[in-house]
Amino acid sequence: MAENRITRLMKQDKKLLIAYYMPEFPVPGSTLPVLEALQDNHADIIELGMPYSDPIGDGPVIQDAAHTAIRHGVTVSSILEMVRRARKGDGCRKITTPILLMGYSNPLIAYGGDCFMADAVEAGVDGLLIPDLPPEESEDFLERARSFGLTVVYLISPVTPPDRIELIDSMSTDFSYCLAVNATTGTGKLDDAGMDQKIAEYLKRVGEHTRKKFVVGFGIRDRERVRKMWEYADGAVVGTALLEHVAGARTPEETATLAAAFWNSLR
Repeated sequence: MAENRITRLMKQDKKLLIAYYMPEFPVPGSTLPVLEALQDNHADIIELGMPYSDPIGDGPVIQDAAHTAIRHGVTVSSILEMVRRARKGDGCRKITTPILLMGYSNPLIAYGGDCFMADAVEAGVDGLLIPDLPPEESEDFLERARSFGLTVVYLISPVTPPDRIELIDSMSTDFSYCLAVNATTGTGKLDDAGMDQKIAEYLKRVGEHTRKKFVVGFGIRDRERVRKMWEYADGAVVGTALLEHVAGARTPEETATLAAAFWNSLR
């Protein structure tokens, strides 16, 4: 089986900038133009949220974006169709950037695990991040995902002990995702006094107990913070700030323009 795009990317010696976007936010028809805008402005991976009514790991901005997406008719099936179109260049320039889907277990169970994985690969998805699926309970899921050629990403937090960091590193297919702080997405805790030193110590600890690459997300909002994360990690993930920046758009074209301008500012 050919390597997927994420596996190939992780072999490159570069610092990564990863985008999180909620499909069809803030207006219907925005997804394909935004994918094009993010690719044109050098997003290394595009993480697409699969909206869910009870997203336990997400702060208010992503929760609101998920509810908007649901109102706009976004489902797991419609996301796969959008990825399929993007890979073919149907409605946008052909998207070759790695695509990771982030979402919760219930919608995937309802879809059907193997059916979902088969359809995801056929559409052009490269990987999955399922926050409410702990590593200790996901061996079967991981084995099935690997059999389909999908990357699986697990989460590390500041309170994860060293032995569990090593477990997560061993199970994550290509890289792990570190929460910058114990909080939901979009947190402002990174601006608290002393946080830079605490995060540096935490990420150094992660580096001592991992062999694969790891990226950092939750609360990263600007170029300065991206570069600080790059000092200790292999990549930074920006999601809430991107959604906030495009939230006022009234058309798909305006959404894409705002997304491009914001993403370019992070580089």
